[in-house]
Amino acid sequence: MTDVPAHVHEFDWPDRVVIGTLGRPGARTFYLQARTGGRILSIALEKEQAALLALKIDEILDQLIDVEGNRFSVPTSTPVELVDNDPLEAVQEQFRAGTLGIGWDPTTAQVIIEAHPLPAEDDDALEGLAAEDSEMLRVRMPVGTARAFTRRTREIVDAGRPLCTLCGHPMDPDGHTCIIPED
Repeated sequence: MTDVPAHVHEFDWPDRVVIGTLGRPGARTFYLQARTGGRILSIALEKEQAALLALKIDEILDQLIDVEGNRFSVPTSTPVELVDNDPLEAVQEQFRAGTLGIGWDPTTAQVIIEAHPLPAEDDDALEGLAAEDSEMLRVRMPVGTARAFTRRTREIVDAGRPLCTLCGHPMDPDGHTCIIPED
């Protein structure tokens, strides 16, 4: 089996790339959504994947700032004109992300996100998986858009259920059974 997916959903210089959610805190589904013109693609991912994506992209951007002369013009904060607080657009899940990759293309000064679907749960299905059945998402975004992406992602991740001040576990809107660890 080849490592190259048969179908790559490419978004070079997208009009929009965001993390957003559907559902209420405690039962939210996280989505990475990219749009170019009228073409929209949404993939589901875990909250932890979204948080790690933002962290690692910020690390790349912060390292690039330290490159002599900051020749890529990496902003230290989110450019106001790139702030995107709008909700997700029409969501039709393409796949659920399994493996995520992050990279840097110095020729275009873009951060690259690659997402591959979770493998089939059935081992027999994995053996029968042909390259033509595979797919992936690749998004290339300029540094300013990447900085705005990470800011929004952190805000979305942090907007979950509040933590209990006694036990530190998330509190559900319907109630909370506080379990205080014994010393």
